[in-house]
Amino acid sequence: MDIPPRVLTVAGSDSGGGAGIQADLKTMLALGVHGMSVLTAITAQNSLGVQGTWELPVEAVRAQYRSVVDDIGVQAVKTGMLSSAELVETVAELLTGTDAPVVVDPVGVSKHGDPLLAASALDSVRTKLLPAATVATPNLDEVAQLTGIEVRDEAGMRRAAEAVLGFGPRWALIKGGHLAGDAVDLLTDGDEEHWLRAPRHDNRHTHGTGCTLASAVASGLAQGMTVPEAVHAAKEYVTGAIAAGFALGGGIGPVDHGWRFR
Repeated sequence: MDIPPRVLTVAGSDSGGGAGIQADLKTMLALGVHGMSVLTAITAQNSLGVQGTWELPVEAVRAQYRSVVDDIGVQAVKTGMLSSAELVETVAELLTGTDAPVVVDPVGVSKHGDPLLAASALDSVRTKLLPAATVATPNLDEVAQLTGIEVRDEAGMRRAAEAVLGFGPRWALIKGGHLAGDAVDLLTDGDEEHWLRAPRHDNRHTHGTGCTLASAVASGLAQGMTVPEAVHAAKEYVTGAIAAGFALGGGIGPVDHGWRFR
């Protein structure tokens, strides 16, 4: 029996199922890898926003991680919501001792603008977590949090990528979805530069895009793709998922992780 590549997500739970651990595992299943999880926080969350968050103890996070990695092993790791400096530093330490590519989604705020990262944790993200990343995938709000750069155009995306790379990841994927016009992202390692463009779909139901993209990149890396190959494949998958996003509840619905099967 062939064993699929194994990908571990270290992230928070979204009770509405559109983002977080739930989105990560759906993405991994859709892309043909075996998804595993380390839960870092629980949120009460729906289409309208985040009503509450509860962080798990560091000991619980460390125990989950060691349980999976020491027995099952991983071909890639993806990180998402790490709400405190203590959690960020613990996960960064665990990643440093793991021989697998790491995709860091430096989650700062939810789709609805709810804060998911304590301001006191930003320095730990910069100095501990990002240096452990094979690919860092900040959106423009997270770029502003981390670097102070307010991106308004593609030239600003270049400046942002340079600043993010200065914190130590091997590659930076700057997500420009908040700019006007086509949905454009920039992937660079400081030498190579890849611009990824896709038409902007007229669909407000985009909850979970960041988690989904990072998980798709990790899935590609686990399957042996290069970073540019994995990012291009992830962009194609997410673009389709956004186009097929659907309404849930009274607010912003999720992207459709299973769009290729419908």
